[in-house]
Amino acid sequence: MKKTILIVFLVLVADQVFKFWIKTHMTLGQEIHVLGNWFILHFTENEGMAFGFSFGGATGKLILSIFRIIAVIIIGIYIYRLRKRSTHPGLVISFALIMAGALGNIFDSAFYGLIFSQSSYHTVATLFPPEGGYNSFLHGKVVDMLYFPVIDTILPEWVPIRGGEQFIFFRPVFNIADSSITTGVFMLLIFQKKFFEKKETETSGTL
Repeated sequence: MKKTILIVFLVLVADQVFKFWIKTHMTLGQEIHVLGNWFILHFTENEGMAFGFSFGGATGKLILSIFRIIAVIIIGIYIYRLRKRSTHPGLVISFALIMAGALGNIFDSAFYGLIFSQSSYHTVATLFPPEGGYNSFLHGKVVDMLYFPVIDTILPEWVPIRGGEQFIFFRPVFNIADSSITTGVFMLLIFQKKFFEKKETETSGTL
């Protein structure tokens, strides 16, 4: 259980430290080219969904935040039960990464509106502004900054529908929390046979 807590803690700290720095040092839309045009820090905010997507205004935002909190509680209970059984460590790590990522974005939604001033295309946000934050509890915006436009080209004219248009891969802007969730999900998909193999063997052996 200590390793699980450590994974969640490290991911959450890394995610929040990075977001705090971005929020207090960059204006919306500002870019820092880390590795040429392949890896760019691009500051943007969204209403709470992963990889820069938005979700349904204030009501949708509240619903999404509550759903995430419930999901984290369920995942936490599930991890606790996994630790009580003979479970493959990779399975626990996968869910720990998903939980850590969800917590990272929940923190943004829950508290950023209370502790930060509004970011704009001209001004950098202030932490704990005297006039108060830019929004209420559970209505903060999630900070995204990781942008990897590995391929940025113009499609040939002969390509159907989109010929002659700009094509960018990978276009979404995301954060460390999103990466943690994605890594956990991919681990479950790729190694699911290995993760659940022992459980299936034990089950078949009892029949």
